[in-house]
Amino acid sequence: MNILIVGGGYGGLKTALTLQKRHTNAKVTLLSKHDYHYQTTLLHKVAVGTLSERKAKIYYRTLLNRVAFVKDKVMEICPEQNTVIGKLGKYSYDILVIALGFKPDDFGIKGVREYAFKLSSLNASLVLAKHIEWKFKDYHLKKDPNDLSFVICGSGLTGVEFTAELAHDLKRLCRIYGIDRKEVKITCIGRSSQVLPVFDPKLSQKAQKKLEDLGVKVLNGVSVKECQSDGVIVSEGGEERKIYAHTILWSAGVKGNDSIEYFSKMTSHKGRLKVDSKLKSEDYPNIYVVGDCAIYAQREVVYVPTAQLATQMGEYVGNLLADMAEGKTETKDFKFINRGSVCSIGHLDGVGVVFGYKISDGVSAFFKNLIENRWLFGIGGLKMVFKKGQFRYRSSD
Repeated sequence: MNILIVGGGYGGLKTALTLQKRHTNAKVTLLSKHDYHYQTTLLHKVAVGTLSERKAKIYYRTLLNRVAFVKDKVMEICPEQNTVIGKLGKYSYDILVIALGFKPDDFGIKGVREYAFKLSSLNASLVLAKHIEWKFKDYHLKKDPNDLSFVICGSGLTGVEFTAELAHDLKRLCRIYGIDRKEVKITCIGRSSQVLPVFDPKLSQKAQKKLEDLGVKVLNGVSVKECQSDGVIVSEGGEERKIYAHTILWSAGVKGNDSIEYFSKMTSHKGRLKVDSKLKSEDYPNIYVVGDCAIYAQREVVYVPTAQLATQMGEYVGNLLADMAEGKTETKDFKFINRGSVCSIGHLDGVGVVFGYKISDGVSAFFKNLIENRWLFGIGGLKMVFKKGQFRYRSSD
């Protein structure tokens, strides 16, 4: 059996490591455009500069020994020929696992592609970090107030975590570059009536209060109409106005990978594929889909893509394929166990729900770090946790 896994994020890597752990006799190959894995849930720290590039990278070749690794970018999936076409070559398979991750969804809004930063990858986050550094570094030369104005479009988990991380880091940035904190403006914009719409109103209000205490201006029920080089046009109560800023972050939504949306014969919706109860493609029986590329429903509830969901999907598919390689035919359906979600508001604060219990403040920060470290332990043991982990009383870089 020749198993090809495309994409090395939470779902793809977990599939590969599960197959490796099971010592399956199948030929397993992981294909990724990068040599390294990174935790997408920590990209807001990279973008602000509180998590270093070196610490963020986890190299595949240090993790994989029974699984072959190939560095290449997927250009096209050809399910009729059981082939994946990359920039550097063609790759055949008996079983394909699609785990290509997400792309930001601009919803067709003018200027988002040209003028807004996105936390879509480690490299994109590093570009934003360098941009922010230069805006502070050169402020004394230009004295342009828009250089110290930051607009975050999207008040979900990613938007709020980036906003809070930046707001917390302002004290350090302003001290280094000799800038008055009052000159820096951070605005977080969301279409929903509350920040963090996945949480109940009480937790949302608590999160908003924490952001406002950090000096952030929160705008709820506001739609972005256009992004421009010097700000965003928003609509509030039927009236349009412009918020000026030279740094715009777009975190309003994601979709599946372009390779599926534009370069595949499979039926997709915004780069995402419908799967059955065993995470198998509805179009092709030898293709499985995990993570952000999968449209998964359980009891008619369609789940939003998260790292938690992708990890569980990857482990399930890895075990399913290992069972197939061993000749087993009976496999239980995939069932997502939602353990909750935590939103960090800086390194030592946050809000969230864990196993149905609402948490906030330092308890949230503890669980946020625990979640990140649990993933590291799962892929590399205690050594990986001590080397790459997040701890309460330790600098993130």
